[in-house]
Amino acid sequence: MMTEAQKARYARHLLLPGFGEDAQLKLLRSKVLLIGAGGLGSPSALYLAAAGVGHLTIIDHDTVDESNLQRQILHRSHDVGQPKVESARRELLALNPELQITLHQVPFTQDNALSLVEEHDLVIDGSDNFTTRFLSNDACFFARVPLVYGSIFQFEGQLTMFDYRDESPCYRCLVPAVPDDGAVPNCLEAGVIGTLPGIIGSMQAMEAIKYLAGVGTPPVGKMLYYSALDTSFREISIQKDPACPLCSDSPKITSLKEEKTESCALDTAPSITCDELISLMQTEDIFLLDVREPAEFAQHRLPGSQLLPLSTLKNQIPELPRDRPIYVHCKAGLRSLKAINLLKEQGYSRLINISDGIDGLSSEINRANMSDE
Repeated sequence: MMTEAQKARYARHLLLPGFGEDAQLKLLRSKVLLIGAGGLGSPSALYLAAAGVGHLTIIDHDTVDESNLQRQILHRSHDVGQPKVESARRELLALNPELQITLHQVPFTQDNALSLVEEHDLVIDGSDNFTTRFLSNDACFFARVPLVYGSIFQFEGQLTMFDYRDESPCYRCLVPAVPDDGAVPNCLEAGVIGTLPGIIGSMQAMEAIKYLAGVGTPPVGKMLYYSALDTSFREISIQKDPACPLCSDSPKITSLKEEKTESCALDTAPSITCDELISLMQTEDIFLLDVREPAEFAQHRLPGSQLLPLSTLKNQIPELPRDRPIYVHCKAGLRSLKAINLLKEQGYSRLINISDGIDGLSSEINRANMSDE
């Protein structure tokens, strides 16, 4: 039975037709695994805690970065540098002191995925990379635990649910294999509007609450697409793939295996770190090529750098010098290596990659040498 305090807290739920005390008790007895305490995980966790989900397990190995605060609403400015799971615990218990929380400050891997999933009634995937998405999908399939999937990119979001207790399609019916590294830009490089994960993450919580409480119809077999720019929703049907490597009648995947993102077929190149580059710039006049996008360049840049975005570099190669070394950088070192491969195809040979990109700058060098004009 619910306590009087619980009846007061969840009074608006108890008034809902078809919900009532029985549904609320189901929530109070439920256990949810949340993969990621970032953009999607933040609103999901907050609404699950507020709704009365009894036990929430959060797995996230990351720490809070200042750039997270624009959208990851579980965390505050004073949490920068702290584990995300710890700041999540503080905020969630401040919202609902009765919530039981289990924290795992480790990556979600092949070694722990299945045992974690099996302990829960439902999984919410709030991850931001394909390796984790495939792993959560496969673990939920083998454990027969429903999975609420969400993803975000710039101004667009996606939402669906895979119910592996039934003949549901799986994530691999949509994307059979892990894409090559860099084939699909992530939020780190492409950006994301701050409120978008709030919308999609809240919808993930909504579907979890519906399922756990036994009300409504889940979006199994359909993908919902949301565009913030034109405030539109559209829905497409997801069919089971008869050749799916996981959920077909003749599966190729019969046990849990962590699929790493395949690296692009990029040649290696001589490289230095960004801090080493800054030291070199104090004594030498070097040609520094920035292959990020204009919006990134406008936000902050290295002094003396020339902007030629990777997306348009092929058409601007004649502008580059051939009589001196070219130092190439981006945000984290991948796009610059792609640019170097492109330049090699055009006969350039004196190319040096900034292996850690502009993100590799130490804070002291950043303040002293970067231009924010």
